[in-house]
Amino acid sequence: MSVRTLFVYALGAVAAIAQTAPDPQSPPPSSTETTTVQATTPPSPWTQHGIDIYLLGDVYYDINFNHPASGYNQFYNWNVNANQAHLNMAKIGIEKASGMFGFRVDAMAGRAATLMAGADPGPEEMKYIEQAFLEFRPKHAHGLQIDFGKFFTSVGAEVIDSNGNWAYSRSLLFALAEPYYHMGLRATIPVTGKFTAGVQLVNGWNNVRDNNSGKTVGLTGTYNFGKAAWSNTYYGGPEKNDTNEGFRHLYDSVLTMNPTTKQSLYINLDYGVDRNIGQGSQKWVGVAGAYRFQITPRFAISPRAEIFNDMDGFATGSAQTIKEITMTGEMKIFNSLITKLEFRRDNSDQPWFDRGTGVQVAKAQTTLTLGLIAFFGPKK
Repeated sequence: MSVRTLFVYALGAVAAIAQTAPDPQSPPPSSTETTTVQATTPPSPWTQHGIDIYLLGDVYYDINFNHPASGYNQFYNWNVNANQAHLNMAKIGIEKASGMFGFRVDAMAGRAATLMAGADPGPEEMKYIEQAFLEFRPKHAHGLQIDFGKFFTSVGAEVIDSNGNWAYSRSLLFALAEPYYHMGLRATIPVTGKFTAGVQLVNGWNNVRDNNSGKTVGLTGTYNFGKAAWSNTYYGGPEKNDTNEGFRHLYDSVLTMNPTTKQSLYINLDYGVDRNIGQGSQKWVGVAGAYRFQITPRFAISPRAEIFNDMDGFATGSAQTIKEITMTGEMKIFNSLITKLEFRRDNSDQPWFDRGTGVQVAKAQTTLTLGLIAFFGPKK
């Protein structure tokens, strides 16, 4: 049975649950209400026998005012298809996140699944598995958790799943500067009440099956300040096909702040170096900032701005500096159904964008996108 068939059967099996599912985004009870609520509230229908179930569906319609003959929005992930409606992603996830042993498996279909694993040399079936890993939490180990399998990268302020981001389109840093996922081993442990450290040993960038005999090392550290958190991540290792020469290094730093219950913001910095075989290297650097303001319980706005300098053409194939501004308005239609209307403009210092003819003649690209996202799962 194929992964696509399993995916369809799984969606059918949980469809009835969705009709009576509670709001996964509703706020938790206050400390004075916790005891009463826990005693009277029935278990979530999205948790069965200790297994959490998650569903996500995401579609969009996009207008590119350049009307590119290629049919694609350049520098975008995942909504790359211009001037049409498209399925971005549909996924089901299951997780056991308690006890000594656990697991997480997410199966995904749609355009995002195709793009995410497009260059992965691993098995074809794994391209529809967004992530799949085993969890081990030893007793009396002070919060140590060890995971093995395919998991999301630790870098960046944005994530693969659309409901986890403020904007609808992903940033330039997400699309050009960072990996999506890794295959291997990772461990995290709280060092103090505010600082958590981690180490990873993985096959590389976006590789289920390694493309060489070397391994990539990841180091993570997050410090929580109460209303702010500062995360730093480093990945380093050989990433070229069939050789361990020419290491790639990436440093990522994300500062997130929540000054009030209605306001949030982040600043994300990336700096990377990809060593050539022999002499020289390719470098890139980028910084992005975003802000979110919850106007009412149903409406929010989120501006984002960033600049990405592809100094030697590592990400785009040409040395250029790209700037991007985005304004996103979000409306909660139902508790688990939201829509996002996004205006975005990208500028390059090189004539890089298609404008009608299929020739890269424009230095700017403007898009308007309407996204619709449905997601269900247990309260967390």
